[in-house]
Amino acid sequence: MVTPIVAGIAVAAAAYAGKYGMEAWQAFKARPPRPRMRRFYEGGFQSTMTRREAALILGVRESTAAEKVKEAHRRVMVANHPDAGGSHYLASKVNEAKDLMLGRSKGGGSAF
Repeated sequence: MVTPIVAGIAVAAAAYAGKYGMEAWQAFKARPPRPRMRRFYEGGFQSTMTRREAALILGVRESTAAEKVKEAHRRVMVANHPDAGGSHYLASKVNEAKDLMLGRSKGGGSAF
């Protein structure tokens, strides 16, 4: 006697879950597409640049190979070059980050 009631409640719950799941899927598919852009370091520079900060500026890991560091440097410099409307300060920080990641400086050598 109780078994048909429990089965009926289970079927009704599954139907409601399916209905709301399909509505959620339709809403998910109908949402506007977001551009898939990489996020870059948002600033707040330290007085002496660390390897971690340099990696965040370039968008790479601290243990990244030199070739990947150079590619990342080119990509970030295109977005921040002074000749293309970027600032000299940001360009110097990007160059400092590249030098630090490639082992060419000890850090803290920004002109600004």
